[in-house]
Amino acid sequence: MNLILHLLLDAAVIFGLAYLMPQIHVKSFGTALLIAVLLGLLNFFVGWIIRFPLNLVTFFLLSGIVRIVVTALLLKLIDKFMDSFTIEGFWPALLIALAVAVAGTLIDRSAPTQQMVDSGYVASLVSSLRFA
Repeated sequence: MNLILHLLLDAAVIFGLAYLMPQIHVKSFGTALLIAVLLGLLNFFVGWIIRFPLNLVTFFLLSGIVRIVVTALLLKLIDKFMDSFTIEGFWPALLIALAVAVAGTLIDRSAPTQQMVDSGYVASLVSSLRFA
């Protein structure tokens, strides 16, 4: 469920920034969803290969910044392969990568922990919302 939420929110961020910024062009929300899926797959399969040497150079002190820069590079790579998605310049790609990282962090922080589920806090919260 968390993966689906991440993909939908990433697609919404990409589509929303394309609406707000003239340097980013996305054909439709379906295209944005495809971009989010490709970005997730590339980050999983290729991103660590790029991130590891960069993190070694920075002694793992700047791993968050390295992750955002690598995501921006992967977005530019997706831009080269898709006709229905264009990013004019590196800075808009960096802004999308930053927005996707912030949105992902917000989702991860708001997700209930296993301790909350085990204690029954989450179930009682859901049932109280249902009957309110």
